[in-house]
Amino acid sequence: MAVAPDPAAAAPAAAAQPRPGDLGEDRSLGDELLSPPPSVPTEPHGPSEPDWTLVTTPGTRTDLSPVVTPRRVLTQMVGALALVLVVVAALATFAAGRLAEREAVNDAAAAADLIAQAVITPLLTDDLLDGVDGSSAALDEVVRDVVIGDEIVRVKIWSPDGTIVYADEAHLIGRTFSLSQDQREALADPRTIAEVSQLDETENEFETGNRLLEVYRPVWTPTGREMLFETYTAYDVVSERAAELRRGFVGVTLSSLLLLVVLMTPVLSRLLGRLRTVSEHRERVLERSLGASDAERRRIAGTLHDGPVQELVASSLAASVAAEQAAARGDSALAASFERVAASTRGNARALRSLLVEIYPESLTGADPATVLADVAATAHGRDVDVELDVDPSIRLPEDEQRLIHRIAQECLRNAATHAAPCRLLLRLAREDGAVVLEVADDGRGFDPDVLRDPPAGHLGLKVLADLASDAGAELAVRTAPGRGTRWRLRLADSGAAS
Repeated sequence: MAVAPDPAAAAPAAAAQPRPGDLGEDRSLGDELLSPPPSVPTEPHGPSEPDWTLVTTPGTRTDLSPVVTPRRVLTQMVGALALVLVVVAALATFAAGRLAEREAVNDAAAAADLIAQAVITPLLTDDLLDGVDGSSAALDEVVRDVVIGDEIVRVKIWSPDGTIVYADEAHLIGRTFSLSQDQREALADPRTIAEVSQLDETENEFETGNRLLEVYRPVWTPTGREMLFETYTAYDVVSERAAELRRGFVGVTLSSLLLLVVLMTPVLSRLLGRLRTVSEHRERVLERSLGASDAERRRIAGTLHDGPVQELVASSLAASVAAEQAAARGDSALAASFERVAASTRGNARALRSLLVEIYPESLTGADPATVLADVAATAHGRDVDVELDVDPSIRLPEDEQRLIHRIAQECLRNAATHAAPCRLLLRLAREDGAVVLEVADDGRGFDPDVLRDPPAGHLGLKVLADLASDAGAELAVRTAPGRGTRWRLRLADSGAAS
């Protein structure tokens, strides 16, 4: 809202300049604020600048209540289905492997029992157990013709003392090994024992591969003398069976999931329609609330400008006229009193004008950054803060970024007025390294940057600055230390627009 000029109110641009004599004659405010103050001790080889502390980084947008959209729901549903398929495939692989291994072990045990009873037992003799030469010829011929094949790859027959009396590998015959606990139990309590062998025993030096299915069970000669019959079955049977089971599990699961999706599609479509309606309604309500808030700020600013501000201006003029009249009559005491009233009234009018700019910053719409920052600087009236503006006139920003620099500059100036006044402050907007940089520097008392990690209770200014930059995806950093002033730096991507 434009404010009509009057003799009681100073122009914002003039008020934003530093008072004469405050800054020295040979040094600008910007030069002083962007270098260490003379009162600060320096190192022998130059000033020791505090490090920059990054408050936020681009890409860390604050999203406390993410908006639920149909696309978001569909994405999550597809992701959930993909996750289910991955989990099911993993579980199916594990379960299929275990089940296939168990079935293969059982089948190997059953096959060993059948071979022992139908093929091996009829060919056993006491001479074989006693190691008589030639006693294993008939057995060896049958084993190689009937038993050994693609599945069964090794056959051994043991005596109870651990001597191998027959094996299809001739180098094993006659060698003695210690029987394992399972082998001894199979002989002591006649039964068939099957397991997966890791081939890590001495007796397995002629077996190849990493694993085989090992089965052993007792057998007897016609005279009742006991021996231990052992077979090794290839582990490839387990892999093939596991693949078959896995395909079955995945097929059933996939078809079930597809059927579920088909059945849920009408329900999901209806829910998404309702969600779309709710989202549109929410957007309309938000737009209306923002419009109502803007209208209310405009109404309050208009009421203040057309009412209290104009009355204060009129009162200051009346007090000035009364002071002149009293001085003309020679009543200097009364004239001084009226002058104080006029000065106080003009100060209150300036304070209300600054408040108008904060409540409704009209310059944000259709104005350039220099005007926006000039309005921010105008709010420093009466706060013991001298402001210098340094704005690149070629910079043009979108309205959302212009609003961001206004909010950041306004919050930094408010913090300086609250915690650093009386002080001098520089508002600088320039292009640096492909970015638009806003710097707000004061020569106040500064603070310990560690408080950024854990702000004191009730001190929301720092969090407001961080959230503003985070929500816009900008980079905000601060350089400060006790007694060293405070320098804020906001970096925005340069859109390249120029006047």
